[in-house]
Amino acid sequence: MNIHSYSIEELVSSTGANRVGVNDKLTISHLLIDSRKLVYPSATLFVAIKGERNDGHNFIADLYDKGVRCFLVSVKATTSEDFPSANFLVVKDTMVALQELCSNHRNRYQLPVIAITGSNGKTIVKEWLYELMHEDRHIVRSPKSYNSQIGVPLSVWGITDEHDMAIFE
Repeated sequence: MNIHSYSIEELVSSTGANRVGVNDKLTISHLLIDSRKLVYPSATLFVAIKGERNDGHNFIADLYDKGVRCFLVSVKATTSEDFPSANFLVVKDTMVALQELCSNHRNRYQLPVIAITGSNGKTIVKEWLYELMHEDRHIVRSPKSYNSQIGVPLSVWGITDEHDMAIFE
């Protein structure tokens, strides 16, 4: 699969972030919001989201120890001395920045998108449409039922050069 990689400067441009750090050699192809699901540390942007129960900023040190070097944060709770080879992209709201980043990613591709909305039945309709069309098309679709303010951008991030259609809920 041909996954698009983004330079630090492209990430800064897409999110409007203030950059803290000097590691220009990083390229990012993976987004992470759950520190337990780290797979590709050197190519990952960790998005520190503040929720009702958890704050992603609390996991930065652990992820840094595991090799992550790029972080999208809403507060500068750390210093470059603590993490000398990391880049921190500081924004007002990481959720909004995540949505902007994935919107810019979507704009790189000219493919039809089927968007499924409603109160009930979105996932089954998405899967049904995929089953009907996947033999003739290269379709990217929402994994599971990613239909939230976080899930939709993460689904959109999955678009690659190989896809010629998208189905998102």
